[in-house]
Amino acid sequence: MGFILLQALDQCYTKIMAGIFDYINWRGDLSFRKAPFNPVDNIILTHIAYFPFDRIVGGPEENRGITIAEAAKKISGILKKRPAAFDDELVFRDDPALMAALGSSERYGNLELRYYVNQIDPAAEKQFSAISILGCGDFSLISYRGTDNTIVGWKEDFNMSFSDAVPAQLEAVSYLENTALRVRGPLCLGGHSKGGNLAIYAAAFCKKSIRRRIRAIYSNDAPGFGPKVLESSGFPQIKGRIQSFVPQSSVIGMLFEHPEDYTVVKSRQTGLMQHDVFSWELGRDDVVRMKEMSQESIFMSRTLREWINGLDSERRRRFTDALYEILLSTETNSLPKLGNDWLKSASLIIRGYQGIDGDTKKLIAETVSAFFKAARNNITMLLPH
Repeated sequence: MGFILLQALDQCYTKIMAGIFDYINWRGDLSFRKAPFNPVDNIILTHIAYFPFDRIVGGPEENRGITIAEAAKKISGILKKRPAAFDDELVFRDDPALMAALGSSERYGNLELRYYVNQIDPAAEKQFSAISILGCGDFSLISYRGTDNTIVGWKEDFNMSFSDAVPAQLEAVSYLENTALRVRGPLCLGGHSKGGNLAIYAAAFCKKSIRRRIRAIYSNDAPGFGPKVLESSGFPQIKGRIQSFVPQSSVIGMLFEHPEDYTVVKSRQTGLMQHDVFSWELGRDDVVRMKEMSQESIFMSRTLREWINGLDSERRRRFTDALYEILLSTETNSLPKLGNDWLKSASLIIRGYQGIDGDTKKLIAETVSAFFKAARNNITMLLPH
């Protein structure tokens, strides 16, 4: 009778459009000893790297960690005194609630957070953050943050289109190698968006002795790489350990080259909004899988690839630098601040555009025109057959 009831509950669970909070409610009372680490745990624990743990979790120089339950309690105390304390740094508004849910669960509450770093360097055009999570079974998980709200974080993403390695990728290797000296046993790496890219890059370019300790690399809707990374000696050695997840209408996760296999995840959102893992549908111990990508995702992937490949690296660099210069003219350092007063921001952006030289304006116009040309070349795949 009990077995039949469990089967019925399982079937019911898979029919519900369950998300991260549902999974924590359903499975949060099971330790990793009772229910081993699975793809949903990857999505949750790589996502918490987005939380601004400054002054909550110690840095690489500190040997003592803090449990997720303790961190959640600290966060709650800060929010009671200052409800808007994290507003400027939060990329996802549900993250404080997520931390509270994780902290109160048996599955996640006793996991230990260590070695938090958060580096923003406009001069070097670098945005890098990572955190280590101990206690996920018999391994330690290094979780890399994706792009945050800063304009420099956005700029570094675009720099990937013409650079063999951006500063965050080099920092990711350094972080992995330094952390590997501090923790014993197997390692797993992961991240969402740029964080997944950093995880793969770090695994491919770290020391061989550390690479042998890496059990899995989790990449959640992350951009791919150019030829130099894929042709490196380290990449083939870790390719089989990459577990890549993308929503059915992925855009970010289809950028650049992806030689590894990927799992298509069902999302409740549409278009770019599917990049948010809170929209991904989850089952009892796995994501809700789909057989193939949507036509919209394939269209956007081919369009972006054709557009980027049609621009040489120098044109990509100049186009990116021009957009960055225009955004800097608004005298703000984050994208949410641009949206807080969109009328004023639009005025400053127009003024910034008017202030650049004629050759750069021509470059921007030609580059944008090239994108629409690529879109026209692929539009037929969206038309009914």
